Amino acid sequence: MAKSPKGYLLLAILVGGALTAFVLFGPPRMLARSSEPGFCSGCHVMEAEFQAWAHVGAHRQIKCVDCHLPNQNQFVHYLWKSIDGLKDAYMFYSGQVSDDIELTPHAEKVLQANCIRCHSTTVSMIDDQRDCWKCHRGIQHKRSGTIQTL
Repeated sequence: MAKSPKGYLLLAILVGGALTAFVLFGPPRMLARSSEPGFCSGCHVMEAEFQAWAHVGAHRQIKCVDCHLPNQNQFVHYLWKSIDGLKDAYMFYSGQVSDDIELTPHAEKVLQANCIRCHSTTVSMIDDQRDCWKCHRGIQHKRSGTIQTL
């Protein structure tokens, strides 16, 4: 007997809730460890991005979540951490993840907001409507360490 789409959705919500509860209340420091760059690089498809971050640029003192997750408040941060983490785990373990990592439109908005959050003084003197990585190409993981011209 086949399950209905609602059954799969309910199962996904229950599994997601159980995983979230495990991470929040399970092994000590699990939540903190899942914010570390070493955790993010655990998937083989992130190895090149991790190496670029670890060896090049001024941003290597900050964590992946500082740029790639919303940081306006803790609730939104942990909500998106859960959503993105479950999506990434599903894509990775189902074999659907691409070797070519691209930012989604939502991820671009988050990244831009975080650039402005950290560099607000500098950004206030320039056009904040342009994506920061259009000029600062060296911060893109794949292009780190290469010399580029505008």
